[in-house]
Amino acid sequence: MSPTFRSLLCWVTLTLAAASPAFAETPAATPAETPAASAADPTAASEAAAAKFKQFVASIEWKTEGTSLLGGMATLAVPSGYRFTAAAGTIKLMEAYGNLTSGSELGYIAPLGMDWFAVFEFEECGYVKDDEKDKLNADKILKQFKDGQAQANTELAKRGMPTLEVVGWQAPPFYNPQTNNLEWAIRLRSNDGGETINYRTKLLGRRGVMDVVLVCDEEQLATVIPQYQRLLKGFAYQKEDSYAAFSKGDKIATYGLTGLIVGGGLLAAAKTGLLAKLWKPIAVGVVAIGAFLKRIFAGRTDKSI
Repeated sequence: MSPTFRSLLCWVTLTLAAASPAFAETPAATPAETPAASAADPTAASEAAAAKFKQFVASIEWKTEGTSLLGGMATLAVPSGYRFTAAAGTIKLMEAYGNLTSGSELGYIAPLGMDWFAVFEFEECGYVKDDEKDKLNADKILKQFKDGQAQANTELAKRGMPTLEVVGWQAPPFYNPQTNNLEWAIRLRSNDGGETINYRTKLLGRRGVMDVVLVCDEEQLATVIPQYQRLLKGFAYQKEDSYAAFSKGDKIATYGLTGLIVGGGLLAAAKTGLLAKLWKPIAVGVVAIGAFLKRIFAGRTDKSI
């Protein structure tokens, strides 16, 4: 999938709220979980699924200390009490959660108990100029979100998924020119009444943007966000890939900070008839995954699974 296609992620429901009935509550069912077995003994089937998922998680290569690579352009410090897996493990986890993957996933970090997580992906869109840093208009951007969601709802309906209404900001866009981090959180409501929060961080670099998606239960936000922000302080581009390393002749993105928030190339893609090809529901199947993982890993460390 090209960088332009990645831009539609701004419309995707990356769920921090409790699940709505239309979304999956747990990772995809395993072949052993037949309807007959589940009907005969639901508890046994649930325990079997949990055991199978624990085995799957144990098969992933984890790092629990030191510094990890995010592709070839960045690093992330892994503090004590957390686990990190690189591209291959991230893709395996996303697919186990029932999500489509693009191959641009670079890392997944979570507490050892795995009750929330963050996923890193790189968008090679070019150098995004930050000359809008003092001109971010939250009201105007919100309107663009609502207009864009109306387009995205057409694709949601085609896929038999709940359509979404943009309710408003959970946290309006904020850009830190010292760290070149762009962050925001937006609240959405599905047509079945369930509400979700899309919490995003964009880390600007010389050749593109590291897109970080936080996934947790809504009631965890107050405690998780400070932890998440401390984690991001351990992120660093390689010197030659940093935002400050930009030099004349480098590729420049076709949009600025506002476009980065509302979807970059989405409107151009819609005009060329590519909208139907762009949809990437990264969080479908991840809703309430935190609760599921807490049931499995409560009280355990990485050495015990």
